[in-house]
Amino acid sequence: MTHDSSSVDDEHSRPVGVNETTVEALGELSKALETIHRVRGHLYSAHQLVGGADLTLDRVVKLMREAGHDQVADRVERELLGRNVLPGRWTFQIMEEFDDGYYAAFQEIERDAREKLAGGRRHIHEAEMKQRRRTPGMPGHEATPEA
Repeated sequence: MTHDSSSVDDEHSRPVGVNETTVEALGELSKALETIHRVRGHLYSAHQLVGGADLTLDRVVKLMREAGHDQVADRVERELLGRNVLPGRWTFQIMEEFDDGYYAAFQEIERDAREKLAGGRRHIHEAEMKQRRRTPGMPGHEATPEA
């Protein structure tokens, strides 16, 4: 498969000597990182949902007491309110560990691979795909925003 980088901006053009398999591998690594970005978002959603549910328990306890269900209110207050979601951890601690560990390592490894193999350029695979799939001269098919 040939590639025509004449209409691909310099930021996304394939550096000389970088082969198709390397571009494909970097594209797959980028795709995997994008999936991890989505995972991070889902984890933050879980963090916020769990926090909101925990705060709702205050109202549950209040209403249970008003309804005369002190034993249920006591149990909710004692066993659920403020409970760790994992041993020793609230969700904010899980998020911090994820961000500082797996997420940071994934981002750094992807960046390092791009630096070492493609001069730091991102989305080479996608830029070449765009070039192959667009119709030059058609509105909405411009190679770059400036074109």
